[in-house]
Amino acid sequence: MRPILLKGHERSITVVKYNRDGDLLFTASKDHVPSVWRAEDGSRLGTFNGHKGTIWDLDSDSTTTYLLSASADTTVKLWSICDGQIIRDYPHRGPVRGVAWAAGGQMFATISDPFVEHPGYISVFAVPKSESPEQWSEKPILEIELPKNNKGQRVNATNVVWLNLNEAIFVTFDNGCIRLYDPENGEELEEIQPHEKKINRVSFNRNKTMFITSSADFTAKLYDVVELEHLKTYQTDRPVNDAVISPTKDHILLGGGQEAMSVTTTAGKVGKFETRFFHLVYEEEFGIVKGHFGPINALDINPNGLSYASGAEDGYIRLHFFDKSYIEMKDPVPEVNETDDDDEEDPAAE
Repeated sequence: MRPILLKGHERSITVVKYNRDGDLLFTASKDHVPSVWRAEDGSRLGTFNGHKGTIWDLDSDSTTTYLLSASADTTVKLWSICDGQIIRDYPHRGPVRGVAWAAGGQMFATISDPFVEHPGYISVFAVPKSESPEQWSEKPILEIELPKNNKGQRVNATNVVWLNLNEAIFVTFDNGCIRLYDPENGEELEEIQPHEKKINRVSFNRNKTMFITSSADFTAKLYDVVELEHLKTYQTDRPVNDAVISPTKDHILLGGGQEAMSVTTTAGKVGKFETRFFHLVYEEEFGIVKGHFGPINALDINPNGLSYASGAEDGYIRLHFFDKSYIEMKDPVPEVNETDDDDEEDPAAE
């Protein structure tokens, strides 16, 4: 499995995401300039120039027409993917950590950090397709103030996702909790506490029936979306920065590594900067893919299940295509001890 090395960023990678069709790969880093690549061969198609701060998140709509970018420069920008032009700016009060399109592409949600006297917010914006982009308002239609912890301190949101049919806004926090909010009135619907430390990333399967959280507590946890029931735990020996669910196999891909501040004093092998493969059901690690020279910050797997991309603190994106042996690999079937009833005497036959 020889990877394609994509070098288009000058600083550490923050996000890698495939579009819905899996033919484009969007990437961003701390160098302010998101890029788009052809997924089949790794050729760069273009860049999106305009931000003045780190890009923390990207999201393209279902038709790959528009791209949203969330930045530390306190703005979200809406881009036209075909020509890379800015359509509209959405200013916020603080650095923007996450952005997500709603199903149908008529709304999107953002999460921003507290800044000076301003608290952080979960914001919802309307982009009605019946109007031209010039008519779309830069003002949110809903703002939800970020909650406080038991000590009265504000907690920061780390990820935002819309659940199926836009029934709820799913938000993760740096204190390890997950909250669901009503997109109509902003009321909190439910809260769970999967981790004791920061949730770095959350990823859903394609039909959003399961999600997996990646945490600084060295674990990734699989949950059922409907009941918010904990299903599996994948234990590692390092912080987990991202994890994804394979669309074609019962496999989980995990990426992470030691803290970035310690990387320069550690050899690549010791730092454990590889992608780790776990079986979804049995929770067992069965393979690793090496290559990066820094912690893996972002992972995504192609919707066709034939390739995956990883981005790391070293500033490189590695585009991996699974070889034939992995694609044709069958999962092991657990042994079942069955009793042979035919060998036992039937008392009624006497």
